[in-house]
Amino acid sequence: MDMKLLIEKIFQAGKAQGIGDMEVYYSAGSSLSLKVFQKELDGYSLSESEGLSLRGVFNGKMGYSYTEKVDESSIDLLIKNVVENATVIDSDDEESIYEGSKEYREVNIFNPDLEKVSESDKINFVKSLEEEAFKIDKRITSVETCVYGDGYGETVMSNTKGLHLHDKNNIAYTYAVVVAKDGDDIKTGMAYRAGNDFTKFNAAEIASETVREALSLLGAKTVKSADYPVVIRNSAAADLLESFTGIFSAESVQKDLSLLKGKLNHKIASEKFTLVDNPFMEEGLASKSFDGEGAACRYKKVIDKGVLMTYLHNLKTAKKDGTETTGNASKGSYKASIGISPSNFYVEKGSRTLEEMISDIKTGIMITELQGLHSGLNPISGDFSLAALGYEIKEGKIAGPVEQITVAGNYFEMLKDIEEVGSDLKFGLPGEAYIGSPSLKIKKLSIAGE
Repeated sequence: MDMKLLIEKIFQAGKAQGIGDMEVYYSAGSSLSLKVFQKELDGYSLSESEGLSLRGVFNGKMGYSYTEKVDESSIDLLIKNVVENATVIDSDDEESIYEGSKEYREVNIFNPDLEKVSESDKINFVKSLEEEAFKIDKRITSVETCVYGDGYGETVMSNTKGLHLHDKNNIAYTYAVVVAKDGDDIKTGMAYRAGNDFTKFNAAEIASETVREALSLLGAKTVKSADYPVVIRNSAAADLLESFTGIFSAESVQKDLSLLKGKLNHKIASEKFTLVDNPFMEEGLASKSFDGEGAACRYKKVIDKGVLMTYLHNLKTAKKDGTETTGNASKGSYKASIGISPSNFYVEKGSRTLEEMISDIKTGIMITELQGLHSGLNPISGDFSLAALGYEIKEGKIAGPVEQITVAGNYFEMLKDIEEVGSDLKFGLPGEAYIGSPSLKIKKLSIAGE
């Protein structure tokens, strides 16, 4: 049915039951995943979702409810659940429905051409990706994973204060993991792409990258334990940033779960380090004009040349701190409650290439992959101890691959020890595609090997 008409009927029914300000959040989406193994389609998944949530103020408390049945038959139950939920809530936090920002910047992250790509073209693409990987080198014994996926999402927010917002987006991604074998030595390599322009996905280019990565790790050895100058390559640096993203949330700060408490306008990192939250990034996979509460999103430097400029706020945390929301309220789905998360969150790139950063190092390590990120670090203390893969650096050049090493340090101290920021900004796969970093050159980190 007509979404505006359904929302109006929900608001009328809520008002009749004594609910004050109300907000409807509607979301719908679909996702496709294709997997190829040995020239055959080995996995096919197509899913669709749709749902609607209602927030409303009843007797001074905010109640919540949601439904997957988006029609008039759900109205009475939605209203009933909001009233019951508000009645049992014992939180003293004051929540309100947002009347809207003065203006919203238009953001377009929906590419209609992606919808026109036929399923057969997608299958042919992922098959050619596998085929190209086998062509490159005889030491590639298998293509372990070869996937293409895409998805579409739509959001409508409307409230009784006159706010009505609409957002539409789509995304495509692909990745391949290959296995290289030389004698008893077996290594894997991975490459991926993400965006919403199918024409930019080049199977030969992606295959070449993943094969090159796997082959370059053959013959890896460990190194002597010591403190080394370290270059953390872009994808690994982005993974590390993703693990510590929560420390920038005002909610974490207010709950004493972040060591950044009391550090606003203080230098907490190297002056080479600038951390940006950019909801208007062109082709950014998390670009948007409004957040999960309907507030206008804002471009901001969270850290500017080493100085902490702001935390990430939603309406509730902003009110507690006596400041304005930064437009970072998040709502993972119509079922989710309001949280805080960044948009396109990345380290601003520098001017030096990866090769140029390596050229200054007499003896050091380049980290290309960090393992155990969800168990080997503490986001509150900042301490981390992680298994890693990479390369040894000697006399300014890559000397050979390295394995069976552990890199350890403290994230807050590491930020201060950044000597160079590379020019090779890279974002992660969907799920982490909003987190990006160039390669980072660190003064020293502890490497445990032999």
